[in-house]
Amino acid sequence: MQVNLLYRPSQSLAQCWLQNGESVVAESGAMVGMSTNVQMQTQSGGFMKGLKRLFGGESFFRNTFTAQGGQGEVLFATPLCGDMAVLEAGHKQWCIQNSAYVASSPSVDVKTRSGGFKGMFSGAGLFLLETSGMGQVIIGTFGALEQVQVDGSMVIDTGHLAAWESTLTYKVGKSGSGWIASFLSGEGLVCHFEGQGTVYLQSRNAAEYGSTIGALLPPREQ
Repeated sequence: MQVNLLYRPSQSLAQCWLQNGESVVAESGAMVGMSTNVQMQTQSGGFMKGLKRLFGGESFFRNTFTAQGGQGEVLFATPLCGDMAVLEAGHKQWCIQNSAYVASSPSVDVKTRSGGFKGMFSGAGLFLLETSGMGQVIIGTFGALEQVQVDGSMVIDTGHLAAWESTLTYKVGKSGSGWIASFLSGEGLVCHFEGQGTVYLQSRNAAEYGSTIGALLPPREQ
């Protein structure tokens, strides 16, 4: 699969070229368009897997697009404006915020796993995604995308996490010296990463954006 990222960084679109018989798996609703020789198949991968994805903030089903009779093209995008990136799974494996996942090679197993209370407060929800296998993974973010190298330790706001190497360990904690200071600062909870690896950040926080826009809207009429 050849992936071209178009219109970066604010209006990104992933253009995937598939050879005859080649496939790509995508989150439900991510497809923008496809050539007529591409066939789409919708599957859950099993009831329990679909249910875990549903609780994790994803859709119950995922779609598999396969080129037939020649080269095919599929276009993917995210609901919010922002950048996209292609991650290589294999030598490195990734943890992905559920809303950041767009598509992946069929050879990459993207599992939904429980992050417990740590995952719930990390900005990735109670569940997060973890890759295994080899291939490409397309992620999409809200706003600009920044690649940060962690060498030792780093503190990152939970609402700005997109993806990170699975070799990194993290814990969720307060941003200030105490809980009251953290609350008054407006920063709330942060992730304390330890180890060596890459973290992808998004410059915008979807929850904060929604709260800001919601406060500007007129009240609903009863």
